[in-house]
Amino acid sequence: MRGIVFLGERKTELREFPDPRPGPRDVILEIKASGMCGTDLKGYRETFIPGVVRGGIKRAMEPVIAGHEPCGVVAELGAAVSEREARIGQRVIDHHYQGCGVCRHCMAGWRQMCVDGAIVFGSVAHGAHAPYMKVPVDTLVTLPDELSFETGAAIACGTGTAYGALRRLSLHGDETIAVFGQGPVGLSATQLAHAMGARVLALDISPERRQLAIEMGADAALDPTVDDPVQAILELTHGEGAHKTLDASSSPEARAQAVRATRAWGACCYVGEGGEVTLEVSPDLLRRQITLIGSWTFSTVGLADCARFVAERGIDVDRLFTHRWPLEQAAEAYRLFDEQNSGKGVFLPS
Repeated sequence: MRGIVFLGERKTELREFPDPRPGPRDVILEIKASGMCGTDLKGYRETFIPGVVRGGIKRAMEPVIAGHEPCGVVAELGAAVSEREARIGQRVIDHHYQGCGVCRHCMAGWRQMCVDGAIVFGSVAHGAHAPYMKVPVDTLVTLPDELSFETGAAIACGTGTAYGALRRLSLHGDETIAVFGQGPVGLSATQLAHAMGARVLALDISPERRQLAIEMGADAALDPTVDDPVQAILELTHGEGAHKTLDASSSPEARAQAVRATRAWGACCYVGEGGEVTLEVSPDLLRRQITLIGSWTFSTVGLADCARFVAERGIDVDRLFTHRWPLEQAAEAYRLFDEQNSGKGVFLPS
């Protein structure tokens, strides 16, 4: 089969690989949808250095199949997989990490936090930008019948990450939340926060993404290059600031602004990967009693909860997707996604 690999420095290749075969506790997924995530752009842009450790994740020695938002159907079972665990034809989302399986984090469904280090599909092991993918059976989460494969792919990382962050923030329907950055995760946060009943203020430098945010339910879309974001949010909240803020931009400036735009006793959550932030501890945090939270994706339980929430509320997550691609158009797909002024992209391998 053929799968998309990142060669680094904004180069991709559709490379030939052997069809995957399951180990005893694995299944083979026929991939129906494989989402494009902002995290993918790191591998796409960076120089590929075999085996290097970045952000606590060790890179593969050779380029692997990219894509960490897998959704599809079970096509083959390993010899030790029972019918209670998986069945041929089952519609599933995959939790795209593998850990030791026995540490306290793995046992709680947080394999990405494994004490022995996690394998991340699409970064260290083969991912979902291909027709088939091998995964451990205990990483599967059932895709509700009401949801499309594309929605399942979004929930597999971007939308699930947004949902996990909103849950960490304990967002309530009578609150205002400001979401900094309206890429795939930020747009998901805007859409989900709206569905939770909150008032949503969306911020992004891209006019296209600000318009998408309005379409996803934002009550206001602010341009940080025109107005001071903190002052604009204060003006929209009677001078108090937002109850909750969420940064999905990874911008140092936006991260600081998110904290400063949070009202006293409020909470700010960072989900954007990498980078830095500089804060003045006393005025920004201590003397306003601000809670600052870091949120990294979700557990298998959180993934299932997100899927149920989307299904039960009838949330149209498919609206996130502005582009759908065959594998053969990977170069154009990532070139466009790299411009960061559109919605989400997805590959449809089969």
